[in-house]
Amino acid sequence: MNKRHFYITTTLPYVNAAPHIGFALEIVQADVLARYHKELLGEELFFSTGTDEHGLKIYEKALEEKKDPQIYADENAAKFGILKDALHLSYNNFIRTTDPHHIAAAQEFWKRCADRGDIEKKLYRTKYCVGCELEKTDSELENGRCPIHPNLEIQFIEEENYFFRFSRYQKQLLDLYEKNPEFVIPASRLGEIRKFVGAGLQDFSISRLKEKMPWGVPVPGNPDHVMYVWFDALVNYVSALGWPHDEKKFEQFWGAKEHPNAIQIAGKDNLRQQSAMWQAMLLSAGLPSSKGIVIHGFITSGGQKMSKSLGNVVDPLEIIREHGTDALRYWLIREVPTFEDGDFTLEKFKESYNANLANGLGNLVSRVVKMAFASGVETPKEVDIENEPALEPFKKHLDTFEMKKAADYIWQRIADADKRIDETKPFKLIKENPEEAKKILGELLEEVQRIAFMLKPFLPETSEKIEIILRNREAVAPLFPRIEK
Repeated sequence: MNKRHFYITTTLPYVNAAPHIGFALEIVQADVLARYHKELLGEELFFSTGTDEHGLKIYEKALEEKKDPQIYADENAAKFGILKDALHLSYNNFIRTTDPHHIAAAQEFWKRCADRGDIEKKLYRTKYCVGCELEKTDSELENGRCPIHPNLEIQFIEEENYFFRFSRYQKQLLDLYEKNPEFVIPASRLGEIRKFVGAGLQDFSISRLKEKMPWGVPVPGNPDHVMYVWFDALVNYVSALGWPHDEKKFEQFWGAKEHPNAIQIAGKDNLRQQSAMWQAMLLSAGLPSSKGIVIHGFITSGGQKMSKSLGNVVDPLEIIREHGTDALRYWLIREVPTFEDGDFTLEKFKESYNANLANGLGNLVSRVVKMAFASGVETPKEVDIENEPALEPFKKHLDTFEMKKAADYIWQRIADADKRIDETKPFKLIKENPEEAKKILGELLEEVQRIAFMLKPFLPETSEKIEIILRNREAVAPLFPRIEK
């Protein structure tokens, strides 16, 4: 029997700034789903992330630091590579948009769209946000500035560019959303993009004059232009699979038109690009659409947007150094709503850590293991996900991308196990009715193993530690030492 294939991607962060907790949220969400499909369901996995290295903001930053753009990109891409070990990520592909293969794939993609008659040259006049690398209408601006990047002045661009004929694809996009009511998750975001597309689409610029902005992929057949960063970067989702040369790998993981397979995770500021622009580009190039786009919110700090000027930017690496990777992964998945904004403060982080990791999970494992092993209870058999009714709600949540609900389910079982210990008092019962006490402890030990199994996608290091404890039949230091305030 052939294994099923699962393909998941994150967006590609620009390399003009160090990794922040918002991207940590996205890549940990993707990692949870990747580990679930690979380690629990046994599917073949292709999990891709990487860095977006072209465009005006990268070029300007390199000039500011008096560096060649490629050297600047190399130095900063390495900072994102560090996240793999730091966050215990399971991705097996890291693509850079300066990779020669990606550049060749982007040019081939351009040619296919051009052959379809979907690329034309015309005069480009627009207001442009360098931070978003997107054109902006007056209705999208607040006090003349982009609300996402209020510190940046809006630029006015007037030049001859190539355009992608986005307006041609209104009906096909609306048909895609209609036929696939779960194409964009959550439903509220699908409603947003349907409204956007339904209002009418404007063709968008996909090139820049090389003399003004030389840092980009050369446009095929015209050395005076480079590709607009969004056109180039979006192609990474297929170039990562070896497209257009490795057709077998592409079909296995991206899927066919009738059976698309690619799940893409993105922030709410990427909704338009991922679920409309990119899908229209795929239609133009004659390639299957994505299977689904999962949209998450932002992370604020103390109720305010994170910014260097406010001094409230949260560095995920600092949290990890102080409290460990799984503590941060727990917070990102369970304390941040899966599809909406979440707020981080160190105080709230510590409170949650003590209540749910030190006192919750860590305390349960310690209590059960100590009593069960002291009473001679046998180590339970491994969990069989196919024949474990208790795992069905957990699986259902992850199958529908409800990661917080899946984590809540685990912690409800932790609370239920604690309640059972308090009610049955096996530590006392062992003297009065040893057989009944051992039966209860055996069931609790099975529950600890079940919890460890469900934790694999969420807290991989902690899950492995619990499994080692059960296998070696000996207690270790607390899984999560309490944080003293």
